[in-house]
Amino acid sequence: MNVTVNGRQHAFDGDPSMPLLWYLRDELGLTGTKFGCGIAECGACTVHVDGEAVRACATPMSGVADRKVTTIEGLSPDGSHPVQKAWHALNVPQCGFCQAGQIMQAAAMLAANKNPSEAEINQTMAGNICRCGCYQRISAAIKSAITGA
Repeated sequence: MNVTVNGRQHAFDGDPSMPLLWYLRDELGLTGTKFGCGIAECGACTVHVDGEAVRACATPMSGVADRKVTTIEGLSPDGSHPVQKAWHALNVPQCGFCQAGQIMQAAAMLAANKNPSEAEINQTMAGNICRCGCYQRISAAIKSAITGA
């Protein structure tokens, strides 16, 4: 099967039930996407598949055949995506482990809804866990990305 990752097409002939996360990390060397819980509950492994935020730990390779996958490395290689810029400007991360997933979830939300309400932000981001408790800074950065401030 073929899969496009960060704009580059790759052929995959392995086990179709292999989680996308392991393909990205172990076969392509894209380690920005993190393993957190392994059951799609924490959001550390969030990537985009055809623009939609998905959990790579629970997405089998068969589910991405002939689709476009974007990882944190492909969101904006130079860090110029508005969400990445807001994260940097507001110094969001503490330990940083969950932040790639947080950024990918926020970026997918803003691509689908340019001006989400606070309730929509909270609802969308609720599935991404930050063990350091940076939720207020995450929310502030999303709001900053919306306004471009």
